[in-house]
Amino acid sequence: MGGAVFRWVMQLHKDVPRAAKFYSEGLGFTVNVCTPRWAELHSHSFKLALLHSSSEHVVQNGYSSLLSFTVTDINSTVMKLMELGAELDGPVKHEIHGKIAAMRCLDGHIVGLHEPA
Repeated sequence: MGGAVFRWVMQLHKDVPRAAKFYSEGLGFTVNVCTPRWAELHSHSFKLALLHSSSEHVVQNGYSSLLSFTVTDINSTVMKLMELGAELDGPVKHEIHGKIAAMRCLDGHIVGLHEPA
C-alpha cells in the first residue's frame, strides 16, 4: 500500500467567486470549477480549493494557510493584488536571495511573494 497522495490546499472564504477571481487574475491560477460555495483552481501541479464559510471570523485566532509564490516582478504583482483587495503586510524586503513580500489577502489569508535576485 502506498503513502498519502496530496489532493489540494483548502481555504475558507466568505465570497468564493471573489476569491477565485483574486487567485486567477492576481496570480494566474486556472479556474476549473467556480460556484458560490466551492471553487477548484490550479497552477501547474498545485491545486487550491476554496470553500464558502458564513463565519464572520474565517481565519480563527490569526492563523491561516500561507501560500508562497515565486514571481518575476514583485512590485507589479503587489500592485495587482492590492487592486484585487489585498493589503501589504509590512514593506517589500530586499534580502540577499531577492525581494520578498507578505500580502494579507481576502478573508485574512497570507500570500508570500518572492522575486529571486
